[in-house]
Amino acid sequence: MKVILLDEIKGKGGEGDVIDVAQGYAENCLIPKKLAVAATKGNLKQLEERRNNIAKREEVRLATANATKEQLADKAVTVDVKVGDEGVLFGSVTAAMIADAIKDQLGVEVDRKRVELGKPIKVAGSYQVEISLYRDIKAEVTVLVGVEALEEEAAPEEVVDVEVEASAEETAEDAE
Repeated sequence: MKVILLDEIKGKGGEGDVIDVAQGYAENCLIPKKLAVAATKGNLKQLEERRNNIAKREEVRLATANATKEQLADKAVTVDVKVGDEGVLFGSVTAAMIADAIKDQLGVEVDRKRVELGKPIKVAGSYQVEISLYRDIKAEVTVLVGVEALEEEAAPEEVVDVEVEASAEETAEDAE
């Protein structure tokens, strides 16, 4: 069944595209959610009249996506979570947490559905996360997970090592 998309659908197309989909998908999903309309002669004629408006909206979306990409380029955000022994997290870092961190720290609004995490982050460290802004426009952000907790754990160990060395020196002096 041929339909005209009224909005962007990932993997299918953008607004104004005429695509061929399964009839059940069109009737049970796309049309009820107002994501598409049937490609009848009347609807195709209306589409031709709206092409100019669709092109203008597409241009604005591309410009916005490119501006957002520039804002996110080579930036890093920190996600504070509880870290257990050996850098293992209590729980995991999700796409929603990363989107909130970007909004709070960089002031850029990113939809959590656009954060391409793959699988949740469960170990503290530094990760490169890709954010799909619009169609082929993607930005990479460095996400630092539990870095403060790792630094706090590392600092006391260094102090302990220094104290052990100092006491070893004292012991050596006492032995002489």
